[in-house]
Amino acid sequence: MSNFAPLQNDLLLRAVRGERVERPPIWVMRQAGRYLPEYHEAKSHHDFFACCRSPEISSTLTLQPIDRYDGLIDAAIIFSDILVIPQAMGMVVEMLDGKGPHFPNPLKAPTDRQYQDLLSKRVDVEKELDYVYQAITMTRQKLNGRVPLFGFCGAPWTLLCYMVEGGGSKMFVQSKTWVYKYPDESKTLLQKIAFICVQYLAFQVKAGAQIVQIFDSWAAELSPTAFKEFSLPYLSYISKQLPGHLKAMNLEPVPMVVFAKGAWYALDELCDLGYHVVGLDWLQDPAEAVDIANGRVVLQGNMDPGVLYGGKEAITAAVEEMVKGFGGGKQGWVANLGHGVQPGVNPDDLKFFFEEIHRLAGAARL
Repeated sequence: MSNFAPLQNDLLLRAVRGERVERPPIWVMRQAGRYLPEYHEAKSHHDFFACCRSPEISSTLTLQPIDRYDGLIDAAIIFSDILVIPQAMGMVVEMLDGKGPHFPNPLKAPTDRQYQDLLSKRVDVEKELDYVYQAITMTRQKLNGRVPLFGFCGAPWTLLCYMVEGGGSKMFVQSKTWVYKYPDESKTLLQKIAFICVQYLAFQVKAGAQIVQIFDSWAAELSPTAFKEFSLPYLSYISKQLPGHLKAMNLEPVPMVVFAKGAWYALDELCDLGYHVVGLDWLQDPAEAVDIANGRVVLQGNMDPGVLYGGKEAITAAVEEMVKGFGGGKQGWVANLGHGVQPGVNPDDLKFFFEEIHRLAGAARL
């Protein structure tokens, strides 16, 4: 887009296209967030979703790690939340201190009037989520070409879990009830969510997102068989539909990343969905993942975020193992954690992680 500054650091975009690069690009999930003291200052007294709905606050929070770790990280990811889609569909979602997301009125059964309302409602994705697009455009302008900007959304299965559980869960009783007791009704809702995801991501790209990631955070709650039935088809729908949707809007397709946390058993299938990058959590051995992927996709990940609590020696050892497992990292790898940065992590320890990626992967022989 001509109204944005030229990109100065295109390392990530070159790497996700499968090109050989001078060092692996690095960014981390939840890099804008609670572990940063400046996050709490900027957030101040604002409610979490109020921050998401304020383009100014969202862009400020997005840029905080880019400023703090200047020259060390190769991408920004817009500060938002996956649950803005259920909100756009008409559900009330609150963020409770110490508890996390809360739906006061979750979906109870297909006979629930709310289920029919959700299916019949025509969601104006452009209007309902305009604050996200404003934040993306503002952030692109503020970035001034320093690094590319990620857009993202939650995967249909993960969003369904939240919508029926009413928040986070340990047992996923309602989610399992839905898919095993009401499989057809669940699939109808999953398809509706997937359709909205495609539109939402397309408008993010129109606003300035240069790459997008789909987060299937609760993929591990499905068995391999159930994952193939209730998650994989909708992840595939998004990857197949988004490029054409963008072309219809006179926009160029952008690289797509899928991250199905805990679905290590489905890596082979995930590599065939049409995504450019497949994210790995820390339960997968890098070398084994490289063998399975066999050059079909670029891999992203996958250090256990918990290693950041272990100090410099532990971080160095984990980075060395990753660099070796991903074959030196000069092709086919985006360095990242296996999930998001956790609260309580010392920002200086995260900085050391970035520095070690630069030192150990940058020095690896081509």
